[in-house]
Formats: sequence, C-alpha cells, structure tokens
Amino acid sequence: MRRERAPDELDRDPCGLPALIRDFMEWLRVRNYSEATVRSRLGALQRFCAWCAERGVLQAREVSKPILERYQRALFHYRRPNGAPLSFRSQAVHMTGVRTFFRYLSRTNQILSNPAADLELPRVERRLPRAILSAAEADQVLNVPDGKDAFGLRDRAILEVLYCCGLRRKELVQLSLFDLDRERQTLLVRQGKGKKDRMLPIGERALAWVEKYLADVRPGLVLEPDPGFLFLTMYGTALSAAWLTDRVRGYVEASGVGKRGACHLFRHTMATLMLEGGADIRFIQEMLGHADPKTTQVYTLVSIKKLQQVHTASHPAARLQHVHRAADGGAEGAPFLAADLRAELLEQLEAEAQEEEQREPSRHGHQ
Repeated sequence: MRRERAPDELDRDPCGLPALIRDFMEWLRVRNYSEATVRSRLGALQRFCAWCAERGVLQAREVSKPILERYQRALFHYRRPNGAPLSFRSQAVHMTGVRTFFRYLSRTNQILSNPAADLELPRVERRLPRAILSAAEADQVLNVPDGKDAFGLRDRAILEVLYCCGLRRKELVQLSLFDLDRERQTLLVRQGKGKKDRMLPIGERALAWVEKYLADVRPGLVLEPDPGFLFLTMYGTALSAAWLTDRVRGYVEASGVGKRGACHLFRHTMATLMLEGGADIRFIQEMLGHADPKTTQVYTLVSIKKLQQVHTASHPAARLQHVHRAADGGAEGAPFLAADLRAELLEQLEAEAQEEEQREPSRHGHQ
C-alpha cells in the first residue's frame, strides 16, 4: 500500500506535480509570456493537480493518457455551484494548459514520453457576438454621460475612444498622454494582447472629446507627480479594468437600447459597422490587433495612412459631421468580403470577450 505523504512533503518533491508546475510558470515568464497567460495556465494546472492528488497521482511520470482522458470527462461532468456546466470553451482552456504543461515536461526531458501528445481537445462552439449596436444605438449610449459634469465629460471621451478605436479595456486604461498624437490623429496602443504595439487612427469626433477632457477636466484630476495616464480617476490614478467594465455597462443599461454589454460591446460594434461600411478585413484586423494567421496570412501589413482613410470612409463616427454614404453602402474600391470571413472575425471577438469575462470579474470602485 502506498504511504500517504503530507502536503509539505509533496510540495518539496522535485518530481512532484506542484514543484514541476512552479518550474513551468517560471519557464513561461522567462520566455516573456504575458501575465494573463501565466495566470490562466496556473489556474488550469492547479485544478488538475488537485484532481490528481485526490486519486493518489502525485508525480508527472504517473500521469498516463487514460488518466488525462478521465480528467477531461470530469471537466465535462463538472457543475458549478449554480448547477451550470463548464462551457466547451472553458474545458478547452483547461485542457490546453494541461497539454502545454506535459509538452514542456517532455521537451525538457523530465518525463520519458508525452501522455498528452495525442489528446483531442473538445470542439469549441462557434458563437457570434451576443449583442451589437447599430450606429444610432451607439450614439444613444454615448449621449448618456452628462457632458456638463467633469466625470461625465471624461466618461464621454472614454466611450468615444472605445467606439472609434475598438480598444480592449486593458488597452484603454494603459493609454498615456504621449500615446495620443493630435497632429497626426493617431493613437499608439502599447503592448496589447500578445505584447504587440499597434498604431490606430482616431476619428475627429473622438479626438474632439478627448481634447476637451484634456483641457477642462484632467488638469483638475492630476496629482503631482503626474502619472502620465490619459484617463484618470478622481484620485489622480489610473483606471482599473474592472471599474471600466462596470462604468460602461452602467451607461449601456441606462441608455435604454435593450442590449447588454460593456467595453467589448463597442469593440464588436466598431468591427461590424466598418464591415458594413465596406472596409477590407485586413484593415479591421489591424484595428483590432488580431494576429490569427487564418485570416491575415494572405495580406501584407497596412500603413497608418491607408488605415486612416479606410477608417474615415467606413466608421460612422470618424468625422465630426455625419456623412451619408452612397447607396451601395461601401467604401470606394473596397473588395467584397466573404460571409465566412465576416463570421470568423466576429467569432474571434466573441471568444475574446468570453475569455476576458472569465479572467477578471467586475468590481465596483471609485470614480
């Protein structure tokens, strides 16, 4: 009979799963994986490690393909406290973390063979965004903040930037004063998803609201030394991503459009309206910061000047004055975009939104 070992003894075992998981986390950080990826992998592996420990599987070399398949079935049958199952996307995220872990162990010669080499992940359902605003509905939400109030003016500028540029919430809260180039009408997103920088056009209307915020509101919020963030709280600090989600969701609900969502709702809306305006998918991919080779491999990188032209022609809020498009609704010279590519782009956005919701639940906070 196997002797049961104390938790601290298991933790010290260099061949035990907890120690190897710690080594794997360090390996990811050394190779400059994002902290969000590290946290996601750690959560998946801690869950797997606890499941293995309950069954007396304590070392990586004891894990076999049948054990991994049993764990995969356990995820499928798992129920949350409210009785809801894990989505197939969540199951795939957990199993991807496990599979990556054993590939690392195999490549670093810590196990003789990789038990996860032939493991099949669950097929992820293909979903389109749950809600997308029309141009009129987007304007209805944008008009909710009180522009006469300091925080209302700041929030209107935030909503305009989200709608115009389609930023992720983390990208918006990290914007600095130096990322905005008013003369060239561009916005530099530093270290977006995948730790990649990208240059985006910012429309005239959004730029006008940001400039008004910078002139009338930000000087009263900033505390020396200036932290340099573009948008500040009432305490002169950077916004938090969770606070931003709560704030934007509140404006969407107060608008009466009858749709739910927050920051990603504007990201979905920007992409959809530009598609409907005739923009080529390569320009929308550049705006969104997507790097999926399935949809970008046939295109070359686009210049910021051309991106500005396409953005102005296809985004309904890219100018101060609304400009009616031609009857065909497309930008001049815009190529036809196949329906499957449209659907794939929107599915990527919905998957991204679900992933962000799982990573950080919203929390109420200060203004």
